[in-house]
Amino acid sequence: MDNTDDQHITVQHCFPNNNASCRKEVRTGPGYLLLYIILSCVSVCTVLFNLLVIISISHFKQLHTPTNLLILSLAVADLLVGLFVMPLKTMQLFDSCWYLGKLACSISKIITGLLVLASLYNLVFIAVDRYVAITDPMFYSRTITVYKMSVCIFLGWTFCLLYVIIFMYFNDHLTPSQMYTRCYGECIVFVQFSWVIANMLFFFLVPCSIIIILYSLVFKVARHQAKAVRAVRNGASNNNGPKVSSSSETKAAKTLGIVISFFFAFWIPFYISSLSVKSLTTLSMVWTVFTWLMFSNSFVNPLIYAIFYPWFRESVKCILTCRIFESSSSRFNLYRDHS
Repeated sequence: MDNTDDQHITVQHCFPNNNASCRKEVRTGPGYLLLYIILSCVSVCTVLFNLLVIISISHFKQLHTPTNLLILSLAVADLLVGLFVMPLKTMQLFDSCWYLGKLACSISKIITGLLVLASLYNLVFIAVDRYVAITDPMFYSRTITVYKMSVCIFLGWTFCLLYVIIFMYFNDHLTPSQMYTRCYGECIVFVQFSWVIANMLFFFLVPCSIIIILYSLVFKVARHQAKAVRAVRNGASNNNGPKVSSSSETKAAKTLGIVISFFFAFWIPFYISSLSVKSLTTLSMVWTVFTWLMFSNSFVNPLIYAIFYPWFRESVKCILTCRIFESSSSRFNLYRDHS
């Protein structure tokens, strides 16, 4: 097995005329070709799905709400992951060399960290938004506006950017002069174990706890409201009324289960692997696999938060049938069939 794998890896040098050049591993063969096709498809679908979300919310005035603004922010982060991060990681997976220099390496790491963390914290904001909207709808409708939500989103992106810059600085990766590379043509991140712990705290345990607690409370309130509606309907119809609330409870449980399950499935392996050793490098194959699993969350997010919404299906129909180019398309009623 090992001999067969070695036949598909050609060892060269990134810069043949430079004595300090890194060794270049070019992976070929049917298995690597299939992997390349799969990763490319994931990247393309991530861009397309999130682009549909962005176009829908940006174009149709009916969708200009605080909640949809959060979904838009999430879609922007996930689209950029599919457009920038995934192709870059795919190329590095099949050609280990970095040809763009140390400055571009530093910038790429900052952008990657920003997009991944912004995507995660948008999920947290969505959880907070849903909790406030369901537990206190009157307060939500009076207080939460598009402007205030825009400010929250801006502050969230700013916080993520500041954290990534601080993270890169203290791990000596912020500027080309700080970066340590073992050879010419290398772009990797060495992470101090203390920062692994800090990263796990601020960008896994805290967001994860918030999401679990808020969605648990949302589900509890939704069940309570469903029971109240069922009691009213049963009383009005002498127990012969439709049992709509039961299906509502089932749908709520299913949606929240999907949200939490995918979140854990994509993020837990990455952070568990980050604790397995005291010295980490982005060249590790285990790190690569679990990083790609985390990136795949950007592919699934639009499916969870948008594609199951009736308005999204209606807007996609308008986009794919080119009705979006009609002069009055921005004022289409996307809820008419679901009111």
